[in-house]
Amino acid sequence: MRRPNPLPAFVLVVLIATSHAAAAACPQHFFGGMAPALSNSKLTPKTRQICYMEFALLHSGLTRTPLWVAEHLSPRRASGARALNRVNNFHADPNLPSDERAELSDYTRSGFDRGHMAPAGDMTTPQGMDESFSLANMVPQNSDNNRNLWESIERAVRDYSERQEIYVVTSPLFQSENLQALKGRVLVPTHIAKAVFDPRLNAGAAYLTPNQEGDEYRIISLAELQQLSGIDPFPQLPPDIKQTILNLHTPQLQRSKGPGRNTRRPPPQADVQEQRPAPSQDGFIGGILEAIDEFGRRP
Repeated sequence: MRRPNPLPAFVLVVLIATSHAAAAACPQHFFGGMAPALSNSKLTPKTRQICYMEFALLHSGLTRTPLWVAEHLSPRRASGARALNRVNNFHADPNLPSDERAELSDYTRSGFDRGHMAPAGDMTTPQGMDESFSLANMVPQNSDNNRNLWESIERAVRDYSERQEIYVVTSPLFQSENLQALKGRVLVPTHIAKAVFDPRLNAGAAYLTPNQEGDEYRIISLAELQQLSGIDPFPQLPPDIKQTILNLHTPQLQRSKGPGRNTRRPPPQADVQEQRPAPSQDGFIGGILEAIDEFGRRP
């Protein structure tokens, strides 16, 4: 496997102290030019925003995964992505301190896939393709989920972007007090979410799936996602917009006769549906802080 080339000067790494400090960095990837916000400041230690050519992310040196990954998709970009061949080049990110980043050896014989948060299939340039294979853009993902349901979700979002400009934020969730960690270093998420905002309809929603085998997923409001994850994917949106549900495309699973089991899909005749706010849940915050307390003390 070839070694990754040093990243060019426009790749920006920003050490941040609060969720809004890096709002001005690579604004082209964010709705309204504002990066996703962390609702709990306890999650910010050892976080670095990385601005790549075609996406941006907030990396945690404690979980050694991204906390969120943001993309700005469009019909033009979807057309460009179709013309680019995939080139696998998984690599540790040289922009990150060695003690805070995942290494290829962490995933070796782990039983988990190196799961993209910004999909390689969204990339339109060789540089973007190479950057998408940085382990800073990966989480430990159940192989069945990664290769079937999650791939179908990625494809559904890409299909949506073929007709309309959208903003996308993908994030892992850690909702357990007994989280797994690869080699005691890289935390394994319990769920993965992909939030989508359509500025034309002024509405958004998110896919949410357990990081496990099977076809189970839900489509939830941005407000519920924030309550579950502790991350506000689109902080410029007013509360009422975050409580609507955009009619996202149904993932088309190629291995099965029908879509995944989805208990929260809006009626097909409506683009947007109102939803009451979900009850507050601290599973994400509690789970990740518990794991950080345990694994963060390790050298």
